Amino acid sequence: MANRRTTVTRWGVFVVALGASLWAIDAPIRKPLTETLPATSIVLAEHLFLALYALPVLLWQRRAFAALSLRSWLALVAIAWGASGLATVLFTTAFRIGNPTTVILLQKVQPLVAVLLAAFLLRERLPRLYWPCFVVALAGAYLVSFGRAAFEPIWLLPQERILTALLALAAAALWGSATVLGRYMLGALPFPTLAAARFLLALPFLAVLALLEGTFARTWAVGLAQEAPRLFLLALVPGLLAMLVYYAGLRQTRASYATLAELAFPALAIVVNWLTLGTTIDAWQLAGFVLLWGAITTLSWIPAPAPVPATRPATPVS
Repeated sequence: MANRRTTVTRWGVFVVALGASLWAIDAPIRKPLTETLPATSIVLAEHLFLALYALPVLLWQRRAFAALSLRSWLALVAIAWGASGLATVLFTTAFRIGNPTTVILLQKVQPLVAVLLAAFLLRERLPRLYWPCFVVALAGAYLVSFGRAAFEPIWLLPQERILTALLALAAAALWGSATVLGRYMLGALPFPTLAAARFLLALPFLAVLALLEGTFARTWAVGLAQEAPRLFLLALVPGLLAMLVYYAGLRQTRASYATLAELAFPALAIVVNWLTLGTTIDAWQLAGFVLLWGAITTLSWIPAPAPVPATRPATPVS
């Protein structure tokens, strides 16, 4: 039994690393698209292709939605509009303004948001080293954002770097919160169904956002007409396939091992972005990432504390 468990864990780590590696090809596809299309148009078109997966899955699993409570529906909409919709628009906008490698490295703050939000919504105790790790991670994120310019007075920092960092961190916060809401939803829906629902429910939000921005027509005229192959590839590989492969491995892997396997994403992204886009990071940014990743890894290896005792049943807030 022990040998079988070890084999499953090793296989799970490999699958998690494979899924994380597929995310690394996102920037070479997404960054060039930002030169011809607004961020909202890119994300809307991406979700139109993802709907090709979502519709059959939701039709097949339609009975599962009948039992969802109002809180579950609100959590599902929050995941779709916040993580699948708005966060991806912010992420794409950050790609257009700044260095995509920096944007990707800053996504490592997501677990910090998830752990903190789980303490509030799911009544989980914070790990005893959470706040020291949080401070170290913030220092790392600051170095990742500004590199050697981090030692300049704050009013002299490049404006585009500040905006890029804010957009990337906002996207990370939304994705981190979706992790917590997703854990709540997985009690009601299997992951492939949850993924399909978030893709489809994000469409009306993105369509309204595109209409408000005046970019809806451009999505069809330029996006789907001229960039359809690239948009389809973006939706299929770093979008759908990477997510399904990653979560298939995560089910067989301890969180601490998964954190190590996820290093495949930023490590490969640094190389891929350098080879395809010519983007680089300086030594201080690399040092910042080491601090950030070290803080997250430390948290993942600390045994999870017991939930906070409740005088009444704890109800996850959506």
